[in-house]
Amino acid sequence: MSTPTQITVGELAARLFAASGITHAFGVISIHNMPVLDAFHRLQNMCFVPARGEAGAVNMADAATRVSGRTAIAITSTGTAAGNACGAMVEALTAGTPLLHLTGQIELPYLDRNLGYIHEARDQMSMLKAVSKAAYRVWRPEDALGVLKEAIRVANTAPTGPVSVEIPIDVQESLVEMPDAAQLAMIAPQPQAPEAGALMVLAQKLAQARRPLFWLGGGARGASAAVARLLALGVGVVTSVQGRGVVAEHHPLTLGAFNLYPEAEAFYASCDALVVVGSRLRSNETLKYKLKLPKPLYRVDCDPQAQGRAYADELFVCGDAQLTLNALADHLEAARAKAGFVIDAAYAADLARARHAAEERVRAGLGPYALLVDELQRAAGDDFVWVRDVTVSNSTWGNRALHISGPRDGVHAMGGGIGMGAAMSVGAALAASHGNPKRKTVALSGDGGLMLNIGELATLKQEQANVVLVVMNDRGYGVIRNIQDAQYGARRAYVDLVTPDFAQLTGSLGIAHIPLKAIAETREVLARAFAIPGPVMVEVDMNAIGPFASAFAGPPVKK
Repeated sequence: MSTPTQITVGELAARLFAASGITHAFGVISIHNMPVLDAFHRLQNMCFVPARGEAGAVNMADAATRVSGRTAIAITSTGTAAGNACGAMVEALTAGTPLLHLTGQIELPYLDRNLGYIHEARDQMSMLKAVSKAAYRVWRPEDALGVLKEAIRVANTAPTGPVSVEIPIDVQESLVEMPDAAQLAMIAPQPQAPEAGALMVLAQKLAQARRPLFWLGGGARGASAAVARLLALGVGVVTSVQGRGVVAEHHPLTLGAFNLYPEAEAFYASCDALVVVGSRLRSNETLKYKLKLPKPLYRVDCDPQAQGRAYADELFVCGDAQLTLNALADHLEAARAKAGFVIDAAYAADLARARHAAEERVRAGLGPYALLVDELQRAAGDDFVWVRDVTVSNSTWGNRALHISGPRDGVHAMGGGIGMGAAMSVGAALAASHGNPKRKTVALSGDGGLMLNIGELATLKQEQANVVLVVMNDRGYGVIRNIQDAQYGARRAYVDLVTPDFAQLTGSLGIAHIPLKAIAETREVLARAFAIPGPVMVEVDMNAIGPFASAFAGPPVKK
């Protein structure tokens, strides 16, 4: 059979994605994306996962990208379908996830004419620009290759983020010349080298510090090797929730993500330098910017706009985290060799005491659920992916107390929107099990949040995703109840929900369901759950087990 000399733009896209190292795509098939998905099917060069909704598809691509470190694709139709994806795109934008959102569009002759054409959205491009790092339209078949390559490049250029591309259906169906390997080749974005002068000044200042601390955000996820060199010098770290796992959380020189508790703040007061690396110091992790951080505060970030953001910094170094921290380690190692960089002998013990005290504070507030945390850690071990929806349990312990080991082992709804956990667990699990089919993804959700994307349970089953889904069921919006109790005179309104019989629901889908009604049964229940391949739901009956010892009523604030 002869090789065709011409292919559709849809097939061109499929070939480019595979040549770029993209392995997974998630979406909902439609008349406005069939040329692309038909090419996936014919070429068999992409794992395509049929989601049950566009929001779920973007959540899946988001999580797959975060866990694998490789761009994944979300594919939607135009108009309402593209609109359905927007909330999940906001989450990806907040997290800086370099996913590619490929969406269809109506035929060019009718586009942007406000004719009421079926599936048309007025000014869809402005909508996409609002929820993306960048958004592009392919106007001509001849432009498709260049636009798609630029979209992938921009998504992966720091500061990274999701990029949208819309391709009208008649452009997708158009024929173009078959590209050769050279035309499909991508040039990977190069990390930004730090400015030499600012780097040298920072190195000199740190060499004089005796109790320096590094705050690691999501922008430091690629810098684990450099951070390990700093730890070997006795430097301590604390992380944002997005920066978890840059240092394995059992390491003795990390505060983990226990970054806003009084014990951590007291330790900060004893530090004589803070280097913030790749973190926005977000409001919910700094007591709305009132957390007292060590001074002087220095900042390392690839985004020039990070300078002075939220907290004033004495010195700003614009550069890639791995390159910058490796260069700092070079200077500090040289200074150590000349006895010019010496860490205070009491520093490590002080940090460990602060970490232990903060952990105990959290555990004391959990009441019976402290045992659930311990047994989840026991069952999951060190090598698992930890996905969390927004729920009381995640805010109280999921974001901090269950230790993870790697910088891509944690996925959470960073933007604070509920209902993303189940969908994210699909993408996370498929990425996590790539090369290791037995690797588990553990997902945490509330009953209220789960119902927002309940259809993605079917996707979990269809893909046989290796997920233990822990559903904390209190039959309502628990955090809102607590806020109403604390701030609205205990006037509860609109928070009690009708929830399904999850045993019957999962049974109808062929998903294993194991109830947890007594906390003493936790070890046995989790052992059963983790022994089951594919998806399994553990439903924690919070009304039977009882409340937390301390009520969580929204992000903590400075008192």
